[in-house]
Amino acid sequence: MSSQTITADAAGTWELGDLPVHRLGFGAMRLTGSAAFHHGTPSDRARSIAVLRKAIDLGVNHIDTAAFYFSSLRSANELINSALAPYPEDLVIVTKVGPYRAYDGEWATSARPEDLRGHVEENLRQLGRDHLDVVNLRRMPRYDSIAEHFGALAELREAGLIRHLGISNVTRRHLAEAQAIAPVVCVQNRYALDRPDPDSDELLRVCDEEGIAFVPFYAVAGEAGEQGATTAHDEDVRAVARAHGASPAQIRLAWTLHQGPHVLAIPGTGNPDHLTENVAAGAIRLTDEELKRLDSRRHEAG
Repeated sequence: MSSQTITADAAGTWELGDLPVHRLGFGAMRLTGSAAFHHGTPSDRARSIAVLRKAIDLGVNHIDTAAFYFSSLRSANELINSALAPYPEDLVIVTKVGPYRAYDGEWATSARPEDLRGHVEENLRQLGRDHLDVVNLRRMPRYDSIAEHFGALAELREAGLIRHLGISNVTRRHLAEAQAIAPVVCVQNRYALDRPDPDSDELLRVCDEEGIAFVPFYAVAGEAGEQGATTAHDEDVRAVARAHGASPAQIRLAWTLHQGPHVLAIPGTGNPDHLTENVAAGAIRLTDEELKRLDSRRHEAG
């Protein structure tokens, strides 16, 4: 398929609260290096800035980031600020708080509820904003309940530092906990074609019923996770890709978007050509037969 003129609006739109976004967005994690966090080698700063500006040129208006997205030389938030400020009026920047990395890059003690204001303010400072459009609370394994942490973010929302709230790495029980405290506009969970997960399937359905965006991460990376895009594509994915003149990664993204009109994709890359391909995936329309073929392999893997 030709991807030269396809822009993010081809994937359709959704609203995060009162903020409309194209369903094909951009994840900033891979901007900082050849692999996430302290893995891999730091990225070329000029290239990462060029990728961000190209994303905007291609109509991307939803960027997912976090203060803990950094390598030894690069910070995703600093790159976003340098590349895009003053920000386009329609750009929605979604960040997340909870996990914490020390300056040496190692993971440190996760935030307590009273620490979250500092996490929010750090994102504000790095991004050069006076408020954050959407903040996801990423559930941390050491805490079974998210009520206290989400309540702390709800207070910051009331104070005007945050416009909308979301949650990440959660179950349906955690969603109910959060909704009892404040509105939830998005749920961000790991979700991929080759990674069956009944709990996230249930969340996907509940979010559809309640008008909440479901935002998968590692949709392209699959089992490779932090290391980057997977190359382990089965023959069904490759066959569907050939039928559309597309790459297997594009088919994985298209399948993701076909899971419901409330599903948003946030593929990340530090490569301008991969960015163009990712955005173009929003125009792929899979047939019912192709979806059944892909779904059947997913169920078999489970």
